[in-house]
Amino acid sequence: HFNWMLERQRSKRAITASDMQAILDLHNKLRGQVYPPAANMEYMVWDTELERSAQEWAETCLWEHGPTGLLPQIGQNLGVHWGRYRPPTSHVQAWYDEIKDYSFPYPQECNPHCPFKCSGPVCTHYTQLVWATSSRIGCAINVCYNMNVWGQIWAKAVYLVCNYSPKGNWWGYTPYKHGTPCSACPPSYGGLCRENLCYKGLLCAFNAVASNIVPYTTTVQKFGATQIVTCDRKLRDQCKGTTCNRYECPAGCLDSMAKVIGTVYYDMQSSICRAGIHYGVIDNDGGWMDVTRQVKVITCETTVSVLCPYQKPARHCPRIYCPRNCLQENPHLSRVIGTKMYSDKSSICRSAIHAGVLSNESGGYVDVMPTDNRKLYISSYQNGIVSESLQNPAGGKAFRVFAVI
Repeated sequence: HFNWMLERQRSKRAITASDMQAILDLHNKLRGQVYPPAANMEYMVWDTELERSAQEWAETCLWEHGPTGLLPQIGQNLGVHWGRYRPPTSHVQAWYDEIKDYSFPYPQECNPHCPFKCSGPVCTHYTQLVWATSSRIGCAINVCYNMNVWGQIWAKAVYLVCNYSPKGNWWGYTPYKHGTPCSACPPSYGGLCRENLCYKGLLCAFNAVASNIVPYTTTVQKFGATQIVTCDRKLRDQCKGTTCNRYECPAGCLDSMAKVIGTVYYDMQSSICRAGIHYGVIDNDGGWMDVTRQVKVITCETTVSVLCPYQKPARHCPRIYCPRNCLQENPHLSRVIGTKMYSDKSSICRSAIHAGVLSNESGGYVDVMPTDNRKLYISSYQNGIVSESLQNPAGGKAFRVFAVI
């Protein structure tokens, strides 16, 4: 019995139409409910140029604001997470939730300049989100592998970049004017008001959003090979121990009778595509989807013979997370036997370092595939580790180790 977890994929475009709309709608909802109420808060619309610049920055996978040449012209909010799927709106809500640490500076306090009163570590995500005159937004999402986030390496990070224009967050100013909603809108809005926001009318706002619904294909190459599957294809039929985590599902899988066993985590007998629909990462129109194994955190000494020895039929080992600095472990306790193909009495993590699929300094994720007997294991020196040779081991099994990319 093996469980697999489905993850949100984002390969075909910088941001899906549904995520784009959700981000935009939440921005406008939050902007319309600020307290104290805003007299000049403008309705936000989507901007394709801002989206393009956000995509370019998201693809750098740098956890910092940028690029430096563009920052004087735009505002920018960043969000990143790893692990279980979270909608991008969770980051938007987190930005807004900085309001708990922010005190709005009333006019009597603004002489000659308004104080910036933040009692928490940061409030500038909130103030950019509710900056009244920042009426255009464009965001992008990118999956970053081995991303450095505050000194820690995140193996698979989902990076959200939102760019805003006109730029906000000017020091010495309030993010908006306090007063009756829509009582101080710019003349260009013609007196229209929608849900406490200065509004230019349905046609203008709709066109600004609709113009962005264009497929992006430039990021597809980052993810390597994919597999086209049918609605009935089961997880157990598709993966035989190696890393095989990206699938393309056809449309119409709701009409299939294939089983789905589980919730959040799914049994290997489950239909790949119908499990994806059940979890909510794809809909009945089909699309791309990732499948990820449950992760097992191990020590530097853990071996395949203890964790998941070879059996017939071939079994699936959990995805493994290795700690840092296994290179320094006692080689008599954490042996490495073989080259490319290792004895299952070998340390998984030290074998991964030896094979070059894992960095000693950062540790991280690896996959292993147990295999049947081997008569000969070859010694070699690789990546700071001398592996042992072994001939004709009694009943010993083997394994291969794979990088998680």
